[in-house]
Amino acid sequence: MKELVEVVAKALVEHPEEVVVTEKTEGKNIIVELHVAASDMGKVIGKQGKIAKAIRTVVKAASSKDNTRVDVEIV
Repeated sequence: MKELVEVVAKALVEHPEEVVVTEKTEGKNIIVELHVAASDMGKVIGKQGKIAKAIRTVVKAASSKDNTRVDVEIV
């Protein structure tokens, strides 16, 4: 899931070199943290959070076959 979030985020931002994705596992839950440059934060979140919601939806769909729950946090 980490790679998926990283690829999507790098495609959206102006400074892809500043994209950092970390992954924490807590039982069957996986928390993916996305760190981007401050100037790119709006591009990752989108108007009314639509881009962030779309990223979370894609990750949720990809993780459903693994029977795990993945949460994406934008920091």
